[in-house]
Amino acid sequence: MKKVVIAGGGVLGSQIAFQAAYCGFDVTIWLRSQGSIGRSQPKIDSLKKTYLEAIELMASDAGASNWCRGIADADSFDPKKCIEQVEKAYSSIKLELDMAKAAADADIIIESVAENVKDKVAFYEALAPLMPEKTILCTNSSTLLPSTFAKCTGRPDKYLSLHFANAIWKNNTAEIMAQAQTSKEAFDAVMAFANDIRMVALPVNKEKNGYLLNSMLVPFLLSGLDLYVNGVSDPVSIDKAWKYGTGAPRGPFEIFDVVGINTAYNIVLQYQKVPGLFSPLLKKMLMPYNFKGMIEVFKKMIAEGKLGKSSGEGFYKY
Repeated sequence: MKKVVIAGGGVLGSQIAFQAAYCGFDVTIWLRSQGSIGRSQPKIDSLKKTYLEAIELMASDAGASNWCRGIADADSFDPKKCIEQVEKAYSSIKLELDMAKAAADADIIIESVAENVKDKVAFYEALAPLMPEKTILCTNSSTLLPSTFAKCTGRPDKYLSLHFANAIWKNNTAEIMAQAQTSKEAFDAVMAFANDIRMVALPVNKEKNGYLLNSMLVPFLLSGLDLYVNGVSDPVSIDKAWKYGTGAPRGPFEIFDVVGINTAYNIVLQYQKVPGLFSPLLKKMLMPYNFKGMIEVFKKMIAEGKLGKSSGEGFYKY
């Protein structure tokens, strides 16, 4: 694979693009509008700064405890070379509004658009006639199954999920999940691509909402949010309870701010509307949750422009 296209320049879309460019791939981000460019470019600017700061820290005495596996291996770390890769990545990423131009000659397209069925279906139906025969199409969906969309893609044999953890330069995992029609060749190619962009490729052998990471993470986040919307405690105290009690680096509300409030809102909507997708045990755990209160909190935050860390304010100010 040489040409990589990311559809969507949000929190994870921009990260995937920068990481692929850092690893030497020809990267284009497809965006819906000029306004999307205005929102995406600052994310790319910020990622350049983040990578350079991480490299500087890795080269310091504190490097061993602050290592970023997506940037370099400890036994072959060359700070100068890594900085050159960052500069090249930053200058080479292309932003494109024309879907046909973006898709032309793409080896892999990674969809990272809004986490709702309607938007994804519309995107796939528009993209399907524009892709070359060779193109493998992946979704970076956090919770939705690839089988939901396979028939819309025009290439179900070359369609599967490729899901990343946030802060992929440090938390460098990629979950690869096929649907029933995905070919072994496409699955193996995506596994190889994930390794080539310095991810730890994790095969998911059976379709599962939430894959590996989010199957564990989302119930945790909902539990914290439920405490808040029911007036049990405030976000700062809930985060401290988790961090101080477990040694974890972030609490649920800090994670919401990093992931983005729009994404969190869409995930809550999905968990509320389709409980039948989940196991009896998980459904039993989720049903007592105050989903109505959660939705009201997120709607208010979105209306006020408090979209998380990327906007300067979410549950916390930045």
